Amino acid sequence: MTGPATLDLPDLAAMERLGQAIARQLRAGDVVALSGGLGAGKTTLARAIIAALGHRGEVPSPTFTIVETYDALDPPLVHADFYRLDDPAEAEEIGLDDYRAGAALLAEWPENAGGFAHEAGCLSITLEIADSGRKAIVVPGDDWLGRMP
Repeated sequence: MTGPATLDLPDLAAMERLGQAIARQLRAGDVVALSGGLGAGKTTLARAIIAALGHRGEVPSPTFTIVETYDALDPPLVHADFYRLDDPAEAEEIGLDDYRAGAALLAEWPENAGGFAHEAGCLSITLEIADSGRKAIVVPGDDWLGRMP
């Protein structure tokens, strides 16, 4: 992938394949910014990425905790859900930069944390409900160019 792309995700298997493709290319310092309305599939895709990185067991939604960490994965991973933030400054208050040090970040509702699209390591994915399941609009940052098939 060298630029924006729209992917059809007709079922859970397609979402899992996308998660696996992202996990294969994920590096410390990367951000996968997951946008879309309620029920669009952000947490489902995040769980697919986490599972593809080798996590076994439950993957709780960080809606209430805001941040869940997976230090044993390669790369270490931070899964954050910024839905409940009212101001981007709150991301700094919870110590997001400290969590991100040496880890990749899966960010649900990234716009509530001020966004990450300006970062070269950001893979922005907007999920939408479509007639045939879901669709993903994928916009790679400069560091992702050539990494995604």
